[in-house]
Amino acid sequence: MHNFKKLDTWRLAMKVAKDTYELTVSFPENEKYGMVSQLKRSAVSIPSNIAEGAGRNNKGEFKHFLGIAAGSTYELETQLLLSEQFGFLTNELLKPLLEEIEILQKKLYKLIKSLN
Repeated sequence: MHNFKKLDTWRLAMKVAKDTYELTVSFPENEKYGMVSQLKRSAVSIPSNIAEGAGRNNKGEFKHFLGIAAGSTYELETQLLLSEQFGFLTNELLKPLLEEIEILQKKLYKLIKSLN
């Protein structure tokens, strides 16, 4: 249906996933299978769902997967905020990624709205 690689939304989602992976390097080793794993799954879910939806046969299915991707942005945001509260990340490190996520959330909703 859509070439997902041409979507600015997908490209930003890929950057958010990469940036999330880079931030988790500094987490304690005992969080490797806890918070780090959860953060990575949430982050990867965003561009993956955009791509999967783009490959579907109709706008309704595409919108459905964009909705899932949007939900994953909020899940990721929550996990990052928890990571800050747990002392795994500083606000200084976290702020740029949270700003990217906010822009991504807006782009996702704009894309969803454009499919109506």
